[in-house]
Formats: sequence, structure tokens, C-alpha cells
Amino acid sequence: MTLYIKNAEFIDWESLEFTKTNIEVIEGKKGGIRFFNTMPVLSADSKIIDAKGKYVTKSFGCGHHHIYSTLARGMPAPAKAPQNFVEILKYVWWHLDKNLDLEMIRASALASALYCAKNGISFVIDHHASPFAVEGSLFTIKEAFDTIGLSCLLCYEISDRDGEKIRDKGLEETRNYLVAGNPGHVGLHASFTVGDTLLEKAVALAHEHDTGIHIHVAEDLADQDHCLKTYNKRVVQRLFDAGALDLGRSVFGHCLHLSEKEKKLLKNSKAWVAQNIESNLNNNVGLMGYKGFGDRIMLGTDGMHSDMLRSAKAAFFVGQGTEGISFPGIYDRFRNIHRFTRENHFRGDGDNNLVILDYNTPTNMNKDNFLGHFVFGIDSCHVDSLISSGKLIVENKKLVSASEEDILSFAREMGTKLWEKLT
Repeated sequence: MTLYIKNAEFIDWESLEFTKTNIEVIEGKKGGIRFFNTMPVLSADSKIIDAKGKYVTKSFGCGHHHIYSTLARGMPAPAKAPQNFVEILKYVWWHLDKNLDLEMIRASALASALYCAKNGISFVIDHHASPFAVEGSLFTIKEAFDTIGLSCLLCYEISDRDGEKIRDKGLEETRNYLVAGNPGHVGLHASFTVGDTLLEKAVALAHEHDTGIHIHVAEDLADQDHCLKTYNKRVVQRLFDAGALDLGRSVFGHCLHLSEKEKKLLKNSKAWVAQNIESNLNNNVGLMGYKGFGDRIMLGTDGMHSDMLRSAKAAFFVGQGTEGISFPGIYDRFRNIHRFTRENHFRGDGDNNLVILDYNTPTNMNKDNFLGHFVFGIDSCHVDSLISSGKLIVENKKLVSASEEDILSFAREMGTKLWEKLT
């Protein structure tokens, strides 16, 4: 089936040029789009979407997600109220991830993909953890995303915190996933839970499969304090010495508590930074600007939600105070995931990933003022339809690639099961 969008007001995501056109959408990871002034003669199996009065542009991407946290919404309170970031990990997130099984992971991935799709996201970079359900976890997540029709770049969060046996299972799951030809990273939790042996093995595995490291970096001062005490160096310097900054596909999450030297190392490296402002606010780990980092900064959600427009607005409002960020600056970060995928040749984020916005603005919108509408007007509630790799996933605000009711029913069932294990 060939998909056509007629009466489109197309916004080029790079130039911000507005064009009235008709669009042919070619399906597949290598597919693209073609523009027509008048609609061609269509075959019987063609699908036509009328976008009159709406806007069509490239769909969105998430630079750092935690799909495993999807079932946490409304979860029981921890046994002890956390007093700092490490205790938040210990009593909330590490307690949750230790209780996940593959069915829970599948439910989390399906629900997360559903929410991503309805918020206009077609490509997700995820950082997964499930220490007692490692084997098959990445394949389970990918299968769920395939079911919905979204593209993903996955990794398993390998760590020494649960012992050598689980650490080695993480390495093996990563190796098996990459050997199978799936796009992915070699994931690590953070420096303070990653020993030298693991770091060396992870970098070697990344080199072996021509990919990068995906790791949390100095999200809290505890990460820096541990690194200085244990290795007599700061976190980014440690990663630099291990060769992780030489890997162009690497993603470093957060990067908050860095020295000027560390910022310079990042700026001069090939690594990308994923900013997660709402998570930083929620965990009270600090508000930092990103001046001096270079331009390889993209936005993520850190598992807080699956709404990149929301993340962009939060980063803009906080960024005005921390670094004086501009409209073009926040839009670049919002769209930098496309630069990341393009420069590193990851498939699934091509031109045939489109979002149709039903944005009935009370004021004119054009190339010159689009960024003002992006920050202060366009929200996820305006996502009308999503096309992923040329396939229609959401139409008229409804998921059409799978049953939304079945997905959410399954998620609630697995959420109840998980919560019973947490108490």
C-alpha cells in the first residue's frame, strides 16, 4: 500500500520553509517522500490522508528514555523515604528494576511505544535495566516497538552493582542483540557502579560492533565523588582514558556536574550529550547550563514520560536562567537526534517519518515566527497522525497499528503484578 498526504502544509524541519504540496510516502527503513503539485493517478490499494488545515513535518525522537519505568506511575511508596540521589536509586529504581520479568518488560515497552506514537515520536533511544530478567530483554523491547511500528536504538544498562554473574549476563545480552544485526549501544549505568574491568570490556565490545557507549555521566555529585575517591580522576576523564569518547555513536546522559576541563573533553570528542531537565528537577540533582559543551546536545525524557514537546519546553524555560538559551537553541536540541542518527548511519529515522499537527493557531504561523509557536503553542495534544518509516501508526489521534485497549489492559495487569512484588 502506498500512502499519500494531500493538501499538506509541509514544514521542512531544517530550513523551516513552508510549502503547500501533496506528498507520496514510501514505506520502509530506506524509504523517503516525494512532493507533487497535483495528485498522481492512484492505484486501488493507495491510502490517502487529507491534511487540509493541518501541518506536516518530520516526526520527533527521544534521545534518552527508560522504558522499564513505564509501570511506575502510581507505584507504592518506597520502604524508606530517600534522602539523596543514591537513595532514590536504591529504594525506588533499583528496587523496581530488580522485580521486572519479561512479561512486565513487554508491557512496559508496548505502553511506552503507544505513548510515544501518540505524542509524535517515531524514534527512541532507550537505556534498559532488569537485573533478574536480563536474557531476552532487549529482544522483547524491540519486538514490542516493532508491533507498534516505531524504530528504536536499544542497550542494556550493564553494571557491577548486582555482582559479576548479572554483569556478565548484561554483556552477553548486549553481544547477542548486536550480533543479530540490531541497532544498539553498549549500555552502562554510571561510573560509580562500573568497575575498570567492566568499562574495559564495554568499550572493547562497542569497538567490536562499531557502536558507542550509552551511560549516565555525573548526574549527581556522588558520581564525581566516587570517581575521584576510587580512581583519582573525574568521570569524563575516566571515560576519556578508557576510549569511550573516541566512539562517535556514544551517548552520555545528563552531564551535570562537570569541570571546565571535562566540558572541553566532551566538546572535542565524538560523543553526544542527552539533556533530561525534568528528571534532574524531580531528583533534585541540580540545574546546570550546557555552555561550553559544543553543539552535540539532544533532548531526552529519562523515562519521566514519552512527550518530547514537553521536554523541549521544560528545557527552554529552565535554560533561560541557566544558560540564556534561545528559540533556535532549544529547537536545535529538540531536532539534534536526527543529526545523531544521520551522522552515525542509524536506520529508522528517515524522511518518511512524519507527524501531522492539527494546530488551529489563533495567529499566523510562518517561517519567520515558527519557533515562537514551537515554544509557546505546539503541544502533543496537536498530534493528529504519525507516520513511521512510511507506515501510518496513528490516525486522527487513534493508534491504528495495534489495539490501544489491549495494550493498556495488559499494562495494568502487569503493573498490578509488579506492585505486589514491590510491597
